Amino acid sequence: MGDLLNALAVAGKSALGFQAVFFALLAIGLNVHFGYTGLLNFGQIGFAMLGGFGIAISVTQWGLNFWVGVVVGLAAAVFLALLLGLPTLRLRADYLAIATIAAAEGLRLLFRSVSASPVTGGTRGLAGFNGAFISLAPWDTSRRYPILGTRWSGGELWVALVGWVLVALLCLLVWLLMRSPWGRVLKAIREDEDAVRALGKNVYLYKMQSLVLGGVMGALGGMVYVVATGAANPDQFQNANTFLAYTVLILGGSARVLGPVVGAVILLFVIQFADTGLRALIGNGVIPEGLLSATDVAQIRFVLVGLGLMLLLVFRPQGIFGDRREVMLDAR
Repeated sequence: MGDLLNALAVAGKSALGFQAVFFALLAIGLNVHFGYTGLLNFGQIGFAMLGGFGIAISVTQWGLNFWVGVVVGLAAAVFLALLLGLPTLRLRADYLAIATIAAAEGLRLLFRSVSASPVTGGTRGLAGFNGAFISLAPWDTSRRYPILGTRWSGGELWVALVGWVLVALLCLLVWLLMRSPWGRVLKAIREDEDAVRALGKNVYLYKMQSLVLGGVMGALGGMVYVVATGAANPDQFQNANTFLAYTVLILGGSARVLGPVVGAVILLFVIQFADTGLRALIGNGVIPEGLLSATDVAQIRFVLVGLGLMLLLVFRPQGIFGDRREVMLDAR
């Protein structure tokens, strides 16, 4: 029983911590792209990397203020969206998917290359740029606070609080936008862009606006991640994170304002609970070492998540809060 309670406590901390905020922000951006507009962006992690490194490079390499670094990261995300959208958004959806996944991986390899090391730190990355933000915490960041059976540092609490406030504000923004005429045009483009074009709307411009907005949200997720860890390393921004963000979106429900938030909390809880719980069962001898070793747990937990996602897609493809009518996309 003690091990179960400990696993629940650790999983609860993970579900409320900065990683859940990170994936929620990535998925909110993808919800604007995919859920509401029908854009297949498979490179959301590239926007996150530019956001995170925007702060890291500005503070450590250029000696700029932390908040100037935030602006630099957001501007870099807007530039990437324009760079990717200008040649692809007039074409079918699969061209954007190819361009975004290639751009994200290309940026990661560029940032970790030897030639980029003087600016990005290469494979070592950059560190020591989050002090100005952590110092704003209204409590002692050197202390550890007991919450729900786990202990949180003051810095962890501050990043989580600011991160969830940011998530709430962006959800409110998406809710307001999608109830506006602009949002209704996006949903119409998702359903049939030819009909929207026939009504005189500039479909290309609306798609570009959606791509920029969702990319900026992804950049904010990258900022939360690097500020929480205190380091920015290119290998933190693998393309697998984009697909985990899609998992979050599908789990919570596409084209639903709170879908990405619920999906992020559930996914991080399940992953951490499976990890901690399986390790406890192996340590207590409930699961024999010959059947499953502690080193296998990291892979098995994602197998369990994959099986759960498959069952969800079979029995409730629209996600927990989704609507079947919202996910019947005809991507173009």
